[in-house]
Amino acid sequence: MARYKLTIEYDGRPFVGWQRQANGLSVQQAVEEAILRFCGEEVRITAAGRTDAGVHATGQVAHADIARPTDPGTVRDALNFHLKPLPVAILSAEAVDERFDARTSAILRAYRYRIVNRRAPLALEAGQAWQVSRPLDAAAMHEAAQHLVGHHDFTSFRAAECQAKSPMRTMDRLDVVRRGEAIEIEAEARSFLHHQIRNIAGTLKLVGEGKRPPGWVAEVLAARSRAAAGATAPPDGLCFLWVRYREDLATRSIQPASSSDTSASNTTSPAAIGTSTSTAVRSTKPS
Repeated sequence: MARYKLTIEYDGRPFVGWQRQANGLSVQQAVEEAILRFCGEEVRITAAGRTDAGVHATGQVAHADIARPTDPGTVRDALNFHLKPLPVAILSAEAVDERFDARTSAILRAYRYRIVNRRAPLALEAGQAWQVSRPLDAAAMHEAAQHLVGHHDFTSFRAAECQAKSPMRTMDRLDVVRRGEAIEIEAEARSFLHHQIRNIAGTLKLVGEGKRPPGWVAEVLAARSRAAAGATAPPDGLCFLWVRYREDLATRSIQPASSSDTSASNTTSPAAIGTSTSTAVRSTKPS
């Protein structure tokens, strides 16, 4: 049995979220079905974060245990072949220590929430950013955001259906930066609550519009009430950027089961990848 760390990029629009659900196709299901088609194994993968419907990722991380040791480059290329035409890409596959866990081994996660601040509609970024027509003061938003840095009770910014046992979280960094028409909210923490970043974005928008002063955000935090904060921002602008892990769980080498089973090259042709004889059915129903 070999454990692989998969770094995954995806456009969240066609999916019901990361986690398997009965009401449509999830990213987890898409990747697990690609593994089944590749090697005939029914595998359940574990991810660093469970993104909601419509939320994107450039650096989601998951781990998968595959019975037959296989060259990581072959795993990457095979899964990408079987994921077509879905907007999901395995950026890398690495053989890792069996102690590595994509969720519990993480020591830092990063998200970005992107706002495009203009009146004209989004032609190229529709579904990938939140369009806000009213001019926003990014400096005031950044000032307000600093009240949320540190270890706090984030009850005011968690979803009602959040399953976390505690609302206490440590926000290591929360910056608001304007880049031309775009305003990006960049957040880093070991873990986040359900809807935490989207609720923060909706709250900071009110500050940016001048409807609330920057210091108001400290009052929202102290209220420990979801009703005190702004509305939940849409999922479109949220992207899971990257995950940092403990250095002692380093990548290790994998020896293929046999030279005839896998290619030593990191580039594998569709003919070499093959298709499992299993006949799992993939749903393409959008969220």
